Amino acid sequence: MSISNLPGRADAIYDKGVRKYLDRNGVTMFSMFAKKEPKTAYINGQPVTVNPKETLLQAALREGINFPYSCRVGGCATCKCKLEEGKVKELTETGYILSDEDLDQGYILACQSVPKTDIKIEVDLSAQAHVRTVAGRVIGQEKLTHDITRLALQLDEALLYKPGQYANISVESVGEMSRSYSFATPSSPDGQVSFFVRQVPGGYFSTAINERELVGQSISLEGPMGDFWLRPGTEPMLLIAGGSGLAPIIALLQGAIADGVSRPATLLFGAREQRDLYALEEIQAIQQSWQGEFHFEPVLSEEAEGSSWQGARGFVTEKIEQQLKDGAHAYLCGPPVMIDAATDILRGLGVEGKDIHADRFTTQQDVVSAAS
Repeated sequence: MSISNLPGRADAIYDKGVRKYLDRNGVTMFSMFAKKEPKTAYINGQPVTVNPKETLLQAALREGINFPYSCRVGGCATCKCKLEEGKVKELTETGYILSDEDLDQGYILACQSVPKTDIKIEVDLSAQAHVRTVAGRVIGQEKLTHDITRLALQLDEALLYKPGQYANISVESVGEMSRSYSFATPSSPDGQVSFFVRQVPGGYFSTAINERELVGQSISLEGPMGDFWLRPGTEPMLLIAGGSGLAPIIALLQGAIADGVSRPATLLFGAREQRDLYALEEIQAIQQSWQGEFHFEPVLSEEAEGSSWQGARGFVTEKIEQQLKDGAHAYLCGPPVMIDAATDILRGLGVEGKDIHADRFTTQQDVVSAAS
């Protein structure tokens, strides 16, 4: 309907909370912001007042609810919850972090959701109950590639976690900031853990891990977090890793060996060039110890023509159809663009959403890009 066709001088048009009264010629006489009232969020039945412009997560934490969260910027899905009733305004696009199945079932990210009405949500609070903060120190830094460093830590006490999960890490000399990284080893009673840290351009924390001498520094680790781990079953497994996404995959496979898993497994590792390949000895050890069939194939997307590389070239996702076994379950770790492409291909090949498990390795730059 055009402005000239509005049926009266005092008719109101509401646009993003602004009340505008228009004259017959469509000229704005005056406008004012409608007063926004607090909303009530029922979290597992418990009422919580959410103030205007406050996110659901902010309100829950303010009220002392042990709500699961990690990054607070919509990049990890730890604060995922199910919207049962009401409407919310989402501050960022969540389709790249939540699965199609999650979206179909009404899941939202609490850190990116501002209630527009009173709402009712359901969330699993049990996972956060197992999160602990443990002190420790850096005991090793090993350059794996030109931009990935293995960070080894000795915790003051052992931390129990599932291979594939992650933790928030802060280092004494790097300041109060913390970053999320997946464990690159299974849980160990000696309290030693390690992580693969890729240097992000412009990333202060990751640059410090890759370029500064930190051995002996005190650290604080908060975890475990995340819902990425090996589900029980006998079906074949297709595991796809990109970049530092190899960390949770290696931990998952090493844990599976310890548990006597013998399912057929195929690991595809996507990298740019030969210099970006790493942990090959660890993968070889996994292959030798695996009780069933195990196939490993690295795939390079930007290796120079005419180089010594004799292996597969192209995008790692281009190998899915060739390597996918009937009834396989998929485990994906890496950048969002790889995860999304792999998920689309797998769904197109008949793999159900419930059998695709993904851990998106997002940075704050990824989140900003997705929201813009």
